[in-house]
Amino acid sequence: MAKNKYLLLGSSLGVLVLLIIAAVQENLLREWRRLQAQMRADEGPIKVQLRQIVNPGLRISDRCVSCHVGMAPGEQSLAGAAVARAHKPVVHDPADYGCTVCHGGQGQATEKADAHGNVHFWPEPMIPARFSYAGCGACHVAIRVPNQPHLALARVAFERLDCLACHPLDGRGGLLRPGGGGMEGPDLSRAGISGYDADWYAKHLRKSAAVSGGPWKTSFAPISESDRDLLAVFLATRMAAAPLIEAKAAFHSHGCLGCHKVSGVGGDEGPDLSRAGEKDPGQLDFAEVPGKPTLENWLAEHFRAPGALVPGSQMPPVQAAEEDIRLLTMYVLSLRRRDLPGTFLPKDRLRVTRLGEREFQPEGATIFGAFCAGCHGTEGQGRRAPGMQPFPAIANLDFLSLAPDDFLAQTIRKGRPGRRMPAWGEKDGGLRPGEVAQVVSYLRRLGGVEARPESTPPRWITAEAAPGKRLFAAACSGCHGARGEGGEGPALNNKVLLSAATDTYLVQTIARGRRGTAMEGFLNPSPARRTLSAAEIESVVAFIRLWSAGVPPAPGPPATP
Repeated sequence: MAKNKYLLLGSSLGVLVLLIIAAVQENLLREWRRLQAQMRADEGPIKVQLRQIVNPGLRISDRCVSCHVGMAPGEQSLAGAAVARAHKPVVHDPADYGCTVCHGGQGQATEKADAHGNVHFWPEPMIPARFSYAGCGACHVAIRVPNQPHLALARVAFERLDCLACHPLDGRGGLLRPGGGGMEGPDLSRAGISGYDADWYAKHLRKSAAVSGGPWKTSFAPISESDRDLLAVFLATRMAAAPLIEAKAAFHSHGCLGCHKVSGVGGDEGPDLSRAGEKDPGQLDFAEVPGKPTLENWLAEHFRAPGALVPGSQMPPVQAAEEDIRLLTMYVLSLRRRDLPGTFLPKDRLRVTRLGEREFQPEGATIFGAFCAGCHGTEGQGRRAPGMQPFPAIANLDFLSLAPDDFLAQTIRKGRPGRRMPAWGEKDGGLRPGEVAQVVSYLRRLGGVEARPESTPPRWITAEAAPGKRLFAAACSGCHGARGEGGEGPALNNKVLLSAATDTYLVQTIARGRRGTAMEGFLNPSPARRTLSAAEIESVVAFIRLWSAGVPPAPGPPATP
């Protein structure tokens, strides 16, 4: 009996000690309590208490301000630890919108590791500080963003024309200058969302003509139409998040939409990326990822070596400098699509989801960069990747000199069935007719070859197919496959190709070859293979045409040298 009493007494004392320790930890040693105890307002020490921001409309309840007290409502001027500082000026007041809506993390936690989401069970870790602008993607969708070269030209035009003399933009400009230069004009940092006066140029001209001096004379002069177009491109992208626009321009330069959809637009070869920034790190394999097991590190390594992280991946490695890898990582982290009530839904997102506006600039270079560059190369030079069929060089001089515009347009619209080239003009999330025409025009500029109208009818060959069958087996099947299924060379047994290609295009391609590729002209003498006469080439084309009629000819015996 005495032993039981002592056991009960000991266990009771142990429980009491544990309760005392828990009480001390909860009421004295919590990190947020220690931080608040160091903070001072102008009147003296602040009250140590749990603080939070509640926004029922956004369905958030964030306690981050228990440590970051300077970001809480009415407490922006505090002295103490670095976390006491007020948030830098941003469009949305964190005292109203909270923290997690932009930065991610676990808003109701009060310990640093938990709040930042750096715990194994929390699927939404905080966005790293260097990628903080990626948080804008939770609500906003930047519209009409061009590729990197076009955006750089537009940005340089804005600065070259001295618009910063009068207009603030992303924390720069709009200041008075010595000698009467500069003025405080409207802030253009959010011009892409809030809009701006479409008649601004005519009004600027009238104002400049009406005054005798000052910034209207020293900082403004007539602007060419091409520069006005560049300014329009630049202003359309302004959403007070310049780093995110740079990241999206990189995304529109590496052909990602060729295989992936974003907001319903793009290809179907790869997974939909519309919410890729919400990936749960706990569901990813980090065995081949150097550095810390974080989502941003996984994304960056996936761009460098997709097959190493996802076995069997058909995504070719992104051929880009490390700065572009960083920008692509930021953009994918921004793909977060938070569900918002109507009162909080921003205009740019409405314009994309309800009105069908494009997130990319609808001009040839940007469309090519966004949809085509991943497979065909940034300059249309073609691509090769281990374990994959080669992608053709569509800016090849010999190809463009023979291909009519209608052939190029049909190829883009109808694709190549059985290959990775989708029918961009016929699929959901594809290209509109005007956009297809823009790509064709851009390819002409890229290759420096104007379209040449053909003087012959599309179908004029009357040669026999039987000799062509033997010649194809001997001279063509090694690259194009015994049944035209493709290999080193493109697949010729393709109804879309044969429907769009004229006889002249096929004959001249075989005769002249394709510089920079393994395809040599068969009219040209060569010690490595036999030369074909014009009649033999026509016979090969007649044989190839049988595939378009649905005839499945078997390969014939090799022709006699």
